[in-house]
This record gives sequence, structure tokens and C-alpha cells, in this order.
Amino acid sequence: MQLTTKQRAYLRSLGQELRVQLHIGHEGYTEGVQRSLEELFKRRELVKVRVLNTTEEEPKEVAERMAEAARAAVVGVVGKTFVLYRPNPDLKEPIVLPR
Repeated sequence: MQLTTKQRAYLRSLGQELRVQLHIGHEGYTEGVQRSLEELFKRRELVKVRVLNTTEEEPKEVAERMAEAARAAVVGVVGKTFVLYRPNPDLKEPIVLPR
């Protein structure tokens, strides 16, 4: 999924207000984490994820792998936190992206 710079900036601003919904621990990115991510995407379009200090994996690499597996887009990575976006037309109020 490709986002324009303007869309990415808009989603990043929405992601600032979010609390972290998913933590990746010392085991790193696992199938269980992917299932949890899929459950979160059923109820929302933006998911904020934090990679804990006990994880040996780099946050940017984890974000890319998770986005690819979930057919989502990486909105931004800051430190050990990142935001993923996947549109969900079934929601009552989906996010309307700028053109």
C-alpha cells in the first residue's frame, strides 16, 4: 500500500493521540503478535505498536515485516514506536485521507 507524503503526515498526526495498543516483547515478532494485529485492524484503521527494550530486532525492520504481512502501510517510526495503517471500509467512521 502506497501513501503520499501528505497522507502519511495526516495519519502521523492522528497517530500522535493514540495510546500504544500492541507491545512486542523479547520473543520479537511472532505469529501471536500477527494474530493480535489482525484483531486490532478489525476494529480500527490505525494501530500504534511499541517494541520493548528486551527485543533484539530493530523497530523499523519489525514495522516493515508487520506491514507486509498485514497488507498495511507504515505511517512512521519514531524511536521504538511505530504506527501502521490499513483502511477498513466496514467501520462507521473510516479515516478520510487527503488527496
